[in-house]
Amino acid sequence: MLETLTADTAAERILPITLVSKARFKEWLSAQPQRTRAWCESNHFGGETGGLCLVPGEDGRVARVLFAADESDPWTWASLPGRLPKGTYKIEDALDARDADWAAMGWALACYQFGKYKSRAGRDWPELVWPDSANRGHVTRLVRGIGLVRDLVNTPASDMGPEELSMAAQALAERHGGKVRSIVGDALLAENYPLIHAVGRASSRAPRLIDLRWGDEMAPRITIVGKGVCFDSGGLDIKTSGNMKLMKKDMGGAAHALGLAQMIMEAGLPIRLRVLIPAVENSVSGSAFRPMDVITSRKGLTVEIGNTDAEGRLVLADALAEADREKPKLLIDMATLTGAARTALGPDLPALFTPDDKLADKLAASAETVKDPLWRLPLWKPYRRLLDSKTADINNASDNPHAGAITAALFLQEFVSPATPWAHLDLFAWNASTRPGRPEGGEAMAIRALYHLISQKHPS
Repeated sequence: MLETLTADTAAERILPITLVSKARFKEWLSAQPQRTRAWCESNHFGGETGGLCLVPGEDGRVARVLFAADESDPWTWASLPGRLPKGTYKIEDALDARDADWAAMGWALACYQFGKYKSRAGRDWPELVWPDSANRGHVTRLVRGIGLVRDLVNTPASDMGPEELSMAAQALAERHGGKVRSIVGDALLAENYPLIHAVGRASSRAPRLIDLRWGDEMAPRITIVGKGVCFDSGGLDIKTSGNMKLMKKDMGGAAHALGLAQMIMEAGLPIRLRVLIPAVENSVSGSAFRPMDVITSRKGLTVEIGNTDAEGRLVLADALAEADREKPKLLIDMATLTGAARTALGPDLPALFTPDDKLADKLAASAETVKDPLWRLPLWKPYRRLLDSKTADINNASDNPHAGAITAALFLQEFVSPATPWAHLDLFAWNASTRPGRPEGGEAMAIRALYHLISQKHPS
């Protein structure tokens, strides 16, 4: 992706991109040569937002690109690479820092291709000269972090099990001077992570807790927890084939945790970062955990299993209990947790849950600033009764068909101390169809907003 952004202004032929707008288009056009005016008219180009017009030179080749950008939408720039012929382009208009970053980011992300399993090379994309005001380091961090999330989610479960996810965390830590410890298999029981062990024990691929640490021990502690269910069959409450089809992406929360961690480490933010990923495969075998089993969690709460397909909240519960033990300044968990969140908000809008109004306001402001949306849903306390169990402290799933995303978040809240600033993001991690800059497949959601919040609070 980043290779489509170039600093080489000595290319043999650089084609200018001229920005126009509907409001000023007539004034701009009146100052152009008759040839250009006639060409725009014949192509019915009037400066409408998102419109593109390729203006030929006397030799018949493209000499100039006219583009009407939407200044409020960072993805407007992502529509360009797929509509332009191969070549090197430069935006000739002066952009402010924000728009320059958006132009570079959108262009690069539009050129993302997951070609690991393709026998043929992908498209040869056009290149963009870095806009003058762009913060290259910042854009590079964002693009690389988003690319990591996409690559991890797009990789099929056959090649992205708990061990491979651990290897991805290890490689990331080694590049930046961090350390990773993995607690594997029955060692989870010895170190008191019974819920993670229970969910993953049916698979031939051993469950594990991946624990990445980076940064100065004395710096403010920020902990990110990511759901790492590398494939979810539903367990004994097995999914239908249609519902199982996308379950390679059920480790999307873990991918987001690693993508955000990469951004933080590459920026050298002055924090003590910890990433906890419970990595499991929820499978069916003779050793699978069962409906109505009761398991004592790391926190000591007993959990009745109402549904083995509500496994994500179980593995997160043990990881959150461990994260909470250190009393971090900020605790974030990310998970592809419920279909109910998608029913409520659709696939593009992650659901945010937090009991902390100030944290919610800061996250909402960051999301708006960088145009990386999320939406707060309530931790509605009266619904906690839906998780009551006759035989244990709590049930992992409600029999009530309503408020599934809220009850899942309420379950997680039981494992976090009230004093800990905590936010839970229930996200889809997937594009069902291709749009500019967002190809069908794995997708990073809300991590630009999270990175903005953290980097503003702890600038490098």
